[in-house]
Amino acid sequence: MDPAKSETPGPYRRWRRPPWAGYLVAGVVAPALLAPLKDSRPVDIQAEYNQVRQSFLRGQLADSQTKADLDYRESLSRDPEWASRFLLLEAEIMVRRGHYDDALRLLGNFHPDSSHPNEQIKQLTLEGVAMLRQQQPALAGREMSRAQQLCAMADYPACGELLRARGVLAVSQGDLAQARQRFLETLAFADAHRDRFLEATATLNLGWAALHQEHYDEAVDWSWSAYKISENLGSEDLAENSAGNLGWAYFRLGDTSRALDLFLQIEKGAARIGNPQEQLTWLTTAGYVYENIGNFARAGDCYDQALTLARQINSREDIVDSLEVLTHLSIETGQLDEAGAYLEQLAPLMKANPDRLDELDVLLAQGRIAAARGQNAQAESIFRTVAADPASQTSMRLGAEHELAKLDERRGDLAAADRMYATALDAFEQARNQLKKEDSKIPFLTNAAPIYDDYVDLLIKQGRVNQALDLADHSRARTLAAGLGLNVPAQPAALDPGRIAQKTGATLLFYWLGQTQSWLWAITPAKTTLFPLPAQSQIAALVARYRDALLGPDDPLDSANADGIALYNTLIAPAAPLVPPGGNVVVLSDGALSQLNFETLLVPAPHLHYWIEDATVVSAPSLTMLASSRAAATAGRRVLLLGDALSPNPDYPELPKASIEMQEIERHFATRNETVFSGPEANPDSYLSSNPSQYAYIHFVAHGVASLTDPLDSAIILSPSVTGEDSFKLYARSIIQHPLHARLVTISSCYGGGTRTFAGEGLVGLSWAFLRAGAHNVIGALWEVSDDSTPVLMDELYAGLEQGLPPSAALRQAQLTLLRGKSDYRNPFFWAPFQIYTGL
Repeated sequence: MDPAKSETPGPYRRWRRPPWAGYLVAGVVAPALLAPLKDSRPVDIQAEYNQVRQSFLRGQLADSQTKADLDYRESLSRDPEWASRFLLLEAEIMVRRGHYDDALRLLGNFHPDSSHPNEQIKQLTLEGVAMLRQQQPALAGREMSRAQQLCAMADYPACGELLRARGVLAVSQGDLAQARQRFLETLAFADAHRDRFLEATATLNLGWAALHQEHYDEAVDWSWSAYKISENLGSEDLAENSAGNLGWAYFRLGDTSRALDLFLQIEKGAARIGNPQEQLTWLTTAGYVYENIGNFARAGDCYDQALTLARQINSREDIVDSLEVLTHLSIETGQLDEAGAYLEQLAPLMKANPDRLDELDVLLAQGRIAAARGQNAQAESIFRTVAADPASQTSMRLGAEHELAKLDERRGDLAAADRMYATALDAFEQARNQLKKEDSKIPFLTNAAPIYDDYVDLLIKQGRVNQALDLADHSRARTLAAGLGLNVPAQPAALDPGRIAQKTGATLLFYWLGQTQSWLWAITPAKTTLFPLPAQSQIAALVARYRDALLGPDDPLDSANADGIALYNTLIAPAAPLVPPGGNVVVLSDGALSQLNFETLLVPAPHLHYWIEDATVVSAPSLTMLASSRAAATAGRRVLLLGDALSPNPDYPELPKASIEMQEIERHFATRNETVFSGPEANPDSYLSSNPSQYAYIHFVAHGVASLTDPLDSAIILSPSVTGEDSFKLYARSIIQHPLHARLVTISSCYGGGTRTFAGEGLVGLSWAFLRAGAHNVIGALWEVSDDSTPVLMDELYAGLEQGLPPSAALRQAQLTLLRGKSDYRNPFFWAPFQIYTGL
């Protein structure tokens, strides 16, 4: 499913704390990992301790706990000092595995004397962490205060772990600023003591603090840093924790596919190393993603397994978390009695250990149950309480305000619903504006998709068709505006769709895919007509099947492909009378439709044919962009041509027909107008330093790669330019930073169009990057192109341009030449991957 339009209202409840983040290592500091312990004990017991501890730090938890317990018992009578060290190590492993009761029982029998303050600090720190995880913050604070008194006397090695534990305690108390300060102090302590392991865990916890503060792009930076340090240390367990924080940040940014991949991978690793506490964490977070994409059955399985594990290790905090998510899932699936039963199980746990975020989460659940049962007054009171509470997270406030809007709508107070939807979107925009990085803002828009969806439906229900169109387009234009230098206000502007259609000289087809109802606005200079369409899930399924057919060996026209016909009847036929024969069409697609070349849809009458026979079709990201005034395209016929690059590695072999394609293109330009980089000179530096804004045409003949998880990491593969791991990649993020005025940029490469969509942004990838940089038209590929047919098509394209045709007409003429020919190239696999995107 397209992540841009989740079937689950994402911002309904609190996001859970990632339990991996409070990673506590209260044992011997990192120098002990690098050299034997310096004392008079036998070398064999030193080596044994170091081996067990190394096993623990690499994440082999069950095995290291067994060995630590055995070594403790063996050394108890013959060497009490070493027995103490093994006991503390065993307790540390228990805490790491989530066996808090066992750890507290073991530590309760340990009584280090005052001559060993470092061991006292370790014991008190471990007890404090275990108590904190058992939701006993007062007792945890008492133990940590006792440890702090000892650290005030001298700079003991264990004081670094205490600093980190105090940071975790501050998070549990809601003092995020204090928590961040403690983690920064931990990082400084690690640096002063050259403790790489403490550095890694402090960095990880700084990512955790950023997550709690909802600074998701900052969390990505800290967590990625922690991951790299952990890998260098060989700590598989800690690397997985860092990846978990990354996954959580991506999930909250709306990047569900990357998050799910990480969570499932790490859950398997946690099960493998025998860590049930982490395993239940990954199960729960994977459940969030499944729920977010509408797979409620898989989500329920994950949550049930997590609850079972939480009860097995008697982790009260995780039991509360699991019961809360099961409550909300039951509400989502209409199982209200089941949801009530979960709330009954939560009541005594909440009473014993009050937590405001948990209380607000339960309130949201109670409000949703009341709303579902028609108890509107009670539901409204609850939602207003959650929305107004300063402790509510952004996601909780959005959820409460969204529910209030829906309550007003159900009561028939459409004006109040309108105001509340606007309030919710204002809150969302404020949170989005706090993000520092553009590539974080792109997927974050996903979080507001359910609100936009319901608000669009409300406006249409009120007969405010143009306002609904304004809002739908606004949801697409916000992030795109920053890259294009457009001024898009926080609130939707009143567009003049007829004037935009007149400016483009085309019929505009604007699509909006909704959870229960999709819409098509067909816009001509004379009028705007709204057509209802099926739900996004139904349309997405048709697109997926037809795309598979287009990539197969058979021509869909020959088999009268049912999905190709159904898509035409669904998406085009309602508006077909508004498109004059041979007319121009601008498609503004949404979600899964961004992966569809509309020219390939099968028109059933008067005889079966591809729609490209009837119209010249281009794509555009938003009406706002089409309406804007942009710098004129560069005049003349100067061309920048890069291709036939050296192979940087076996993944990207040299393209055997690249030189032929380049020669064919060069034939259409005077030598004085050509700047050509080929072979080793066809590298990213050549493009970036060429002043690309001076060229009317820019053409790449090279491999392309589209990142499914980070669209701005999409890249054109060129020759290596400098020594470096990826110096051969011309990244989308670099392309955006160099302004263009080109009439046409052509990316004659594999996956040139990009393959990832986000809400409001349409196709994100190389073509999108060039449009953002200022190109007026971009030709990109929706799937891997053929090295044999592409030189033929490009020759025809530039022949059309040489004749004075606009880029859209020149590309259509080239495609029709292949389609109407006698060779295998008549199959859409060869002529249809290329699609033109316009910014006008």
